Amino acid sequence: MKHPSLLVKECKTVSYVSGPLIFVQSVKGVRYGEIVRVTLPGGVERSGQVLDISKDLAVIQIYEGTSGIDALETRVRFTGEPPKVDVSIDMLGRIFNGVGKPRDGGPDVIQEASLDINGMPINPYARDKPADFIQTGVSVIDALTTLVRGQKLPIFTGSGLPANKLAAQIARQAKVLGEGENFAVVFVAMGITYKEASFFMKDFEKTGALERVVFFMNLADDPTIERLATPRCALTVAEFLAFTHNLHVLVILTDMINYCEALREISTAREEVPGRRGYPGYMYTDLATLYERAGRIKGKTGSITQLPILTMPDDDITHPVPDLTGYITEGQIVLSRDLFRRGADPPIDVLPCLSRLMNLGIGPGKTREDHRNVADQLYASYAYGRDLRRLVAIVGEEALTELDKIYLKFADEFEKKFITQGDEDRSIERTLEIGWDLMSMLPEDELKRIKREYISKYHPAYKKG
Repeated sequence: MKHPSLLVKECKTVSYVSGPLIFVQSVKGVRYGEIVRVTLPGGVERSGQVLDISKDLAVIQIYEGTSGIDALETRVRFTGEPPKVDVSIDMLGRIFNGVGKPRDGGPDVIQEASLDINGMPINPYARDKPADFIQTGVSVIDALTTLVRGQKLPIFTGSGLPANKLAAQIARQAKVLGEGENFAVVFVAMGITYKEASFFMKDFEKTGALERVVFFMNLADDPTIERLATPRCALTVAEFLAFTHNLHVLVILTDMINYCEALREISTAREEVPGRRGYPGYMYTDLATLYERAGRIKGKTGSITQLPILTMPDDDITHPVPDLTGYITEGQIVLSRDLFRRGADPPIDVLPCLSRLMNLGIGPGKTREDHRNVADQLYASYAYGRDLRRLVAIVGEEALTELDKIYLKFADEFEKKFITQGDEDRSIERTLEIGWDLMSMLPEDELKRIKREYISKYHPAYKKG
């Protein structure tokens, strides 16, 4: 049986227009979220989405804006369908707007299917646990905050920090070892400026990474409602590539704060009761519907791994958006303003970083047998060196022991050689090799977190001998 809204052919009952919204009276059988076709007096057709329904009044946000809409002659047709996106393997190497329409001047995609952008929830019983190592080529992430296939690992950044540069670097370098070409990136940019959009497009085209990237781009001056649809369209494409074409898909979402601002704006337009800092009370649930679309399914080869990027207002990690994101995801990568000022590239602050699923993706057959031990030792030694810096600021370097001075030098060298790498694409072997070179600065009896057999095998002093 057809949905009742399909019986609504057309109506001319636009009562008034307010910003990007139009208000239509005398409608029945309309449901929240369905797609609407709006025909202007000149015959131009635009699309929109039902935002709110009360009695016989429907509130519709128009994707392309409301300029030129006439309350007397404009015709509104309710389709009864949820928002959908056309999907195809040929989307790789293409640039689209927030709702999946080509933005690169190329032809429309010849669809293999047209799918509901809200996706289908994965049966919890059918979920497979995240496993296997994704090599990003960035030492700090690969060695200490390992990204695992099927994981969701956000990057928390501050305004002005080079998160976009890091995102582009990961997009072009990321690979699943031993999987050949079965790897794709869905890059989702929400609410970005023309300057940022130009940076991403030039970087992907220059490095050839665009060939395996599906790029969804929603600009700052695009409609707010499109910004809410953008990650959903992109994740639908990612699910299609992963579970129909068996690709390992890395989804990079930047910037989630722009998405949440759009959510707040729509919530205010619908006159909902605000929650913390004006964000809607259901923001946790809304974010979960995006983040939980990452994962692996038993019996399927493909996987979806998410790397959301989130700019923290005022560098405040307790702000509602990073706070809720931290509850839903499995760890975080944090960029540091202090390291950025001191020239670290990328300025990743190791100490607050965490990957809760790291142990599932490292070790023999995945990275290397000594990976866990090396990570523990590097983290502990760097943390001690950082503590000594604070002590030196109070009592001066003269009060330190000789061993303390070695740890202080270790912290400096760790930031210069391990954290800072610029655009270099490092293999996990190269990363661990740099880690061992740094640890050779310390007396051997200080390597308390590394098994004796690994010291004999990998320590530079023994390898030379």
